[in-house]
Amino acid sequence: MTSTPEQYQRVMKSCQSLFAKKMTDYGSAWRILRLPSLTDQIFIKAQRIRGLQTNTSQKVDEGEVSEFIGVINYSLMALIQLELGVSDSPDLNTEQALVQYDKQSKVVYALMMDKNHDYGEAWRDMRVSSLTDLILQKLMRVKQIEGNDGKTTVSEGVDANYKDIVNYAVFALIHLNAFEE
Repeated sequence: MTSTPEQYQRVMKSCQSLFAKKMTDYGSAWRILRLPSLTDQIFIKAQRIRGLQTNTSQKVDEGEVSEFIGVINYSLMALIQLELGVSDSPDLNTEQALVQYDKQSKVVYALMMDKNHDYGEAWRDMRVSSLTDLILQKLMRVKQIEGNDGKTTVSEGVDANYKDIVNYAVFALIHLNAFEE
């Protein structure tokens, strides 16, 4: 079996590749999105994944893999927005956006490695549907925090939730063998 770091990096490399291609097509138009808009985009993706997992038929020819990739990329965009702030116009070229993407990816990866150590790779025994539910739960938490003007009394902020969402989505893609060689 391939190690978690190798599998994780393979997934993230594929996600970053798609992000770079979309930057070529669309530029950094996403920079105008406020955090609640990004949260809603992630929510739409997660709801579709849940629908794919529970419905017997689908009408759009895109499966769970592409939706989990979208969850990862939108979550990383949200983390970039948290750090840089929202812009009134597309203000990053592809190279600048990829630097930010890589920076946030490294922070999320380090968190995964720490938690994976402490939890003993418990995610390997989880179902993809459970990971989907956890993503949706984290999104509900983010929406509540956003409704509280970003304030929490004892809980982690939106950034911690976005990071966990990325990691849950990566774990789901590993379970789905999305990028095995």
